[in-house]
Amino acid sequence: MSVIDADTHVDESDATWAALEGTPYAKYMPVTVHMSDEEANRAGFNTTTRRSWVVEGRLQNRAVRDEINHPPRVRRELDDVEGRVAHMDEMGVDIQVIFPTFFIRHNTQNAEAEWALATTYNRWLAEKCAPTNGRLQWAAVLPWLNPEMSIEELRWAKENGACGIFKRGFDIGRKVTDPHFFPVYEEANRLDMPLCIHTGHPLPSREWDRGFPIMYAFAELVTSKVPEMFPNLRFGFIESGASWIPYVMSQLGATKRAALRGTGTALPQLCDLDPDIFRKNRCYITIDPIDDVESLLKFHTEDHLIIGTDYSHTDISANLSGLNEVHNWVDEGRIDREQAEKILNTNSRVFYGL
Repeated sequence: MSVIDADTHVDESDATWAALEGTPYAKYMPVTVHMSDEEANRAGFNTTTRRSWVVEGRLQNRAVRDEINHPPRVRRELDDVEGRVAHMDEMGVDIQVIFPTFFIRHNTQNAEAEWALATTYNRWLAEKCAPTNGRLQWAAVLPWLNPEMSIEELRWAKENGACGIFKRGFDIGRKVTDPHFFPVYEEANRLDMPLCIHTGHPLPSREWDRGFPIMYAFAELVTSKVPEMFPNLRFGFIESGASWIPYVMSQLGATKRAALRGTGTALPQLCDLDPDIFRKNRCYITIDPIDDVESLLKFHTEDHLIIGTDYSHTDISANLSGLNEVHNWVDEGRIDREQAEKILNTNSRVFYGL
């Protein structure tokens, strides 16, 4: 069975931004700084947060990772691309889709800085992935403050191997259905490039809101006309698990259920409130190994669940053995082999257009 790891990461390094040296945009280069043990202890930082980027005059976390719970640094930072691909072989993975780490937190109102960092990152990552014959795929970062620049960058990314667009639930203080983004969506629709709404910290000092923008973005999209406006555009909801589906569906169906009360009509089960919602809106969701897959499949998600390991990270969604858990579900009788094939391969292949 071919296996696609639908959510992995690269840890950016100083080499990521090296192309900005000697250009007018060098002033935007993130610079690495380290806290001493004394400074870190005084500020209450743990060992993983004692290193930061300085970018546009502010600190942004650059995590310190061990090599016990994480793959080796050279693979995380793509200094050893061949080693990363070899590790994929050991894991039984045919394709990894790579998302950024730096841009999970990056916030700016400076369109020039956003463009400089996004385009530099994309070119660095495209060059790293190019020799792998499609084994390493990647999602492009766009300069969302300027839609015209975003469209130009999107076209470059498509021509240079990107298979999707990285986006947070909120970007530049706007919800995912804001018309500001429509010109980019129109071009993505034309280019067959899916929108990957990935967990992150879209607002300053909001570390707690990793998953909530995902749920909000899903609800906004399926209650709007956006999927109808862009009929080829696919929407992914990445790295927040899938356990939120029942809650969101209960909220979306509250009006329908209320209208039926007292009419003598049996109330539909929660999973049958809108059985076509994922298909008609072309929505795909990453499932975590700890999610209740049997219950989630009742929501007519069989053709819409994908899975990733969060390779490079150790967040709550990270699990390097997560793909093997899908095989365990089969062995335990929780899903059948056809469903496993869809979660591990077919659905990701459709979503990312691979």
